[in-house]
Amino acid sequence: MAEKRLVIVGGGVGGTIVANQVANGLSPSDSVRITVISKDSNHMYQPGLLYVTLGLMRPEELKRKETALLDPKVEFVNTHATRIDLSNQTVETEAGNFPYDYLVLATGSVPSPELIPGMAEGAHIFYTEEGALKLQEALTNFEGGKVVVTVSIPHKCPVAPLEITFMLNEWFARRGIRDKVELLYTYPIGRTHALEPVANWAPPQFEKRGIKYEVFVTVKEMDPAKKVIHTLEGSEISYDLLISIPPHQGAKVIRDSGIGDAGGWLPTDRYTLNLEGHPNVFVLGDGTNIPISKAGSTAHYEADVVAENLLGLLTMGKANRRYDGKVLCFIETGLDKGSYIWFNYQTPPNPASPSTAIHWMKLAYNRMYWLTPKGIL
Repeated sequence: MAEKRLVIVGGGVGGTIVANQVANGLSPSDSVRITVISKDSNHMYQPGLLYVTLGLMRPEELKRKETALLDPKVEFVNTHATRIDLSNQTVETEAGNFPYDYLVLATGSVPSPELIPGMAEGAHIFYTEEGALKLQEALTNFEGGKVVVTVSIPHKCPVAPLEITFMLNEWFARRGIRDKVELLYTYPIGRTHALEPVANWAPPQFEKRGIKYEVFVTVKEMDPAKKVIHTLEGSEISYDLLISIPPHQGAKVIRDSGIGDAGGWLPTDRYTLNLEGHPNVFVLGDGTNIPISKAGSTAHYEADVVAENLLGLLTMGKANRRYDGKVLCFIETGLDKGSYIWFNYQTPPNPASPSTAIHWMKLAYNRMYWLTPKGIL
């Protein structure tokens, strides 16, 4: 029997789970070669960057070698994928070409502050290790003034803007300078979050903490010299310290390959997770165009479905699992309490009452995360 080739582009949580679950699910008689292609040799737990900004975690705690997380039967290629050739069923990379019989695109999304003039120069962005450390330094030296949190869409980690705002409120209080800080949260649509139940929940949480908020704030450009935000709605907002959630795009390889839409998002069947028109290609995580949260848990639950379907196709020639839209997100509401939401295509989110227990569940998962990409948790 000819060897079947499964190529996975992307070594984040979704791609790593799929590789490990497929490797573990195959029998010794199954002739399947599994290859993971990733530009990063380290696997990063990205939600931990939120904690780095406040000095609650160190960057070193958020990283493991990708090879240490992958099943030994999985081949890891540390290189840049440069083009996806769907017609010839080949992934082109800087290390050569990789033909496939089945392909998984787990290419993620890219924070793109350069899309808004002045954002890269004028705002702190905690979606990268470098940005989180710069914000940590700025916060350490901050003695008071106006702190603004702006949100651009689309972006990953949908509740992260709320979390950083709630956490800063308490962080400033513990430093004894909360009365010297004006804290303002903004959102670009007519409510405080894209998910309506979360948008209904957030304002009372803001109000009892003395956090100001504004909606219909679509950032057009920033003037770092004058410390002013200009919005598409025609308003101006001044700041002393600016934290921005930048707009995101699909991965460069997707945009360069011309297989996504204008933002680089891949047309994906919301149930089968197939790339539309390609039954042997699966998409998961941030890179899909599915109208659902771009979050680590989304990639996790999608990966479970993709792995089961790949095992079915590789061993029996058919796939039966369907993704139901499940997402679960913890929401830190301060430094010692948290909430969470879970939802799917049929069930809307309903934020839980903040509690210390939920906060500790979040902290526990931060430490246990490494079992997730291994396909154990």
